Amino acid sequence: MVLWVLRGLFVALIAAVGFSAVGEPGAGGEELGRYRYHLMLAAIAVAIALIAVDVFLPRKSLAALSGTFLGLVVGMVMAYALGLVLDLVLEAYAPVLMADPRGPARGLIVAVKLMLGLICCYLAISFILQTKDDIRFVIPYVEFAKQSRGQRPLILDTSVIIDGRVADICETRIIDAPMLIPRFVLQELQSIADSPDKLKRNRGRRGLDMLNKLQTSDKVEIRITDVRLSGADEAADVDQKLLALAKKIDGRIMTNDYNLNKIAQLRGVEVININDLANALKPVVMPGESVTVKIIKPGEEPGQGVGYLDDGTMVVAEGCRDQIGNEVTLLVTSVLQTSAGRMIFGRPEGEPFQPRRPRQRNQTPAQ
Repeated sequence: MVLWVLRGLFVALIAAVGFSAVGEPGAGGEELGRYRYHLMLAAIAVAIALIAVDVFLPRKSLAALSGTFLGLVVGMVMAYALGLVLDLVLEAYAPVLMADPRGPARGLIVAVKLMLGLICCYLAISFILQTKDDIRFVIPYVEFAKQSRGQRPLILDTSVIIDGRVADICETRIIDAPMLIPRFVLQELQSIADSPDKLKRNRGRRGLDMLNKLQTSDKVEIRITDVRLSGADEAADVDQKLLALAKKIDGRIMTNDYNLNKIAQLRGVEVININDLANALKPVVMPGESVTVKIIKPGEEPGQGVGYLDDGTMVVAEGCRDQIGNEVTLLVTSVLQTSAGRMIFGRPEGEPFQPRRPRQRNQTPAQ
């Protein structure tokens, strides 16, 4: 509301300036006084055009504004220096052109200086705007040690978007850092959704649905980013681009890709693995405790039954093959942690512990 009041005041003031820029007709300003209303309308039109540009312009950036200001200053300084050099060269090799300050050559010299100024300003502003993401600067232009601005962002890869559990994690409000989805990850997700293979196409469409769910959620900030990478990284695969982007913006990668996790550790990039997070949230069961589980299928060894806890943890029950379809209370004997998850071994309460014997190979009798 305050911003719109400021805009209205701006239009009123610029209209007043345009109206009072010339005198009234008959007061020494007969020639221009007749156009005071036209000048006021032109000033109002310019003000409205500026407000329209301000309203419909994409998201403003202080870094871009600082870079433009700095580039303009640097370009003007360079143009002034080149103008001095041009004057020295002309005085040394063409003094006739500099002798007459009102001669036709002076107009050409002024035009050349103006062109040099425009070229210098353009090159300086373009260079700084293209490199502003590599450094952190504030007016006046000061380079500090590279550091994250606020919270370190989370960069999502294709696998974690398709997995979908990150959307449920965001609903818990446990994540307060902004989430970035690189443009190349979005392109890979779209190519998977357009794949002729039915399984890949379904996974890609699920990923697009999860992405839409994340963008419509008010629990987390999601941004599509298109940060420029170096030439070598730009031509690499998606995993290498993710690592390069994370190092460039000092971010963290969220994934459930085992290979990407290992490569990121070698390159010193911090990774949040959804599978590790899920395993860490599973309840801890110690040997000697009791668990109740429903036996749903036979195990690999004779007499074994297999069931699952509510969190998906696999439970191997000794001597429960005949209890398929029933719930049994087991005494935990051991817990095995693997890369695929946690496995719990147990036996029915009240039964003595009998270690499994190794299978004996069939021996052929001697002839």
